[in-house]
Amino acid sequence: MNATASLQPAAIEIVALTKQYAQGKPAVDNINLRIASGSYCCLLGPSGCGKSTTLRMIAGHESVSSGDILLENRNITDLPAAERGTAMMFQSFALFPHLSALDNVAFSLKMKGVDKAERHAKAQDLLQRVAMGHLADRKPAELSGGQQQRVALARALITQPRVLLLDEPLSALDPFLRIQMRAELRRWQKELGLTFIHVTHSQEEAMALADTMVVMNHGVIEQVGSPHEVYNHPSSEFVARFMGGHNVLETPDGKIGVRTDHMQVAPASDDTTDAPHTKRAVITDVEYQGTYVLLGLQKAGATYTAHTTAEISVMVSEATFAQRPYAVGETVQLRWAPTAAHPLPA
Repeated sequence: MNATASLQPAAIEIVALTKQYAQGKPAVDNINLRIASGSYCCLLGPSGCGKSTTLRMIAGHESVSSGDILLENRNITDLPAAERGTAMMFQSFALFPHLSALDNVAFSLKMKGVDKAERHAKAQDLLQRVAMGHLADRKPAELSGGQQQRVALARALITQPRVLLLDEPLSALDPFLRIQMRAELRRWQKELGLTFIHVTHSQEEAMALADTMVVMNHGVIEQVGSPHEVYNHPSSEFVARFMGGHNVLETPDGKIGVRTDHMQVAPASDDTTDAPHTKRAVITDVEYQGTYVLLGLQKAGATYTAHTTAEISVMVSEATFAQRPYAVGETVQLRWAPTAAHPLPA
């Protein structure tokens, strides 16, 4: 399903964009998308869904099979990357190891023939803005992962792009630094007033950063919306399962999505029967997560072994679990309020 964002002024507009390689299904299949000017947009989806290919086509690093890409109403589909008004920040940072941070940032201006004093002054100013001015003379090997990312950001910004493209920029960082750096990315985006388009496979990262989330699968757009909208009102079974935090349940009226923290669990007795908004299940896994315990379950009646994979998840508060612990193999009754169920299209 293709979708469009709300009709605010668009920094990037994608019209019927397709990327077809020699054989097989298109990597990107006739998608349409508007990305509001000055917004933070995350392209999200599993490996092979087309998100990175879409980003590379916007950047001019990948040719377009059909369709158009507009930047502020200017068709950039066939323009070289350097003339588009975009800049790319790569996953590996791609810094020159033999150059200082200052010369890495100034490199693109050097290629344009800007004199040394002017390009160094501009590079130093950008390094100051990303809190790296005091390390301008260091080479990449002498910098931490977070410091290298700041240099890569300054290098992307020195060309004064209208849109900054980020290809999984946090995946090379350790978990603690990843959380710190995503807060900095969000702050820089707001301060600079630029449009950021960020590719990630992390649902948590996208929800923390995005004004607009674009969930992709098999080369098409499944859903576009704010993090709150996509998480609470998934438009398909795929989105509900991919975003996590939801159970997809079969009911007589069709499939529904229910958030794991909106389900309740109680012991099942022999005379307990399924009623509307209830389901009997067997606990397959118990995980302590600190503030809550995550129960993994599968529907009752299925063959259960020690290697059974959970079909349903329920979050139980630590205090509730302490009052009534549950054990693997125990049969329980699940309940949810009618208002907690979100119908999913067939």
